[in-house]
Amino acid sequence: MSRPTFFGGHDGLLCDLDGVVYAGAGPLPGAVEALAELRRRGVPVGFVTNNASRPPGRVAAHLQELGVQADPGEVFGSAPAGAALLEETLQDRLGRSTGRVLVVGSAYLRGLVEQRGHTVVSSAAERPDAVLQGFDPGIGWSELAEAAYAVNAGAAWVATNLDLSIPRAEGVAPGNGALVAAVGHATGTAPVAAGKPEPQLFRLAARELGLARPLMVGDRLDTDIRGANAAGIETALVLTGVDTRESAGRAPAADRPAWIVPDLTALLTDAPAREDDSRG
Repeated sequence: MSRPTFFGGHDGLLCDLDGVVYAGAGPLPGAVEALAELRRRGVPVGFVTNNASRPPGRVAAHLQELGVQADPGEVFGSAPAGAALLEETLQDRLGRSTGRVLVVGSAYLRGLVEQRGHTVVSSAAERPDAVLQGFDPGIGWSELAEAAYAVNAGAAWVATNLDLSIPRAEGVAPGNGALVAAVGHATGTAPVAAGKPEPQLFRLAARELGLARPLMVGDRLDTDIRGANAAGIETALVLTGVDTRESAGRAPAADRPAWIVPDLTALLTDAPAREDDSRG
């Protein structure tokens, strides 16, 4: 039996979270209802997020509190992607995939690194082989300074993601990319980065959910749209977060979505003309 499709024949939804489903702790208008209706129709849904501060179980629990059906296995985040890139980087540099790692980020990210066999250190004085930097709202100057000291001393530098901003209930706030930039200014270098807009996270989510023709919906052109386009996945920009119809019109071809929709409820209707078709 064929799988149900939606919005022009897509067989599943890959959905960003911040600025698409919620802003801060609260849901965006229509998001909960739209996702529930897609589930009712039998459409698989996966959540692809660059936020590395929470494990999949906590993300799923937050979604459930908002009324969104979600399982930890449907949450695909940048923290595991960052840990995998860390190991590739160490292998290339040291000939081994584990080492001493200064983690600038959440307790979840530190725990994930420890579980994968690394020794987590707390300062540059402990001579880490690498720095892994991910978003956490509690990061302060001292943690950023330790990262800069370690990178300047020769440690490899890996970031889970480079989002410059993050939508919150109060407005748009600095994201991990802004914190990474602070370390970059102090070191004159840049990290290698995992997560969106790298295409691997999108391909992993589609493969794990068994999707042949997913639609990726996000609010950021430089991460959600660019990364899914690079992965060969069709995209829709939703206007409930960071980017706008005007910024999409100015974007390079790699960052342009196939569709622009006001919010997630638009996915319950037939797909309109594609943006690239309308541009002639």
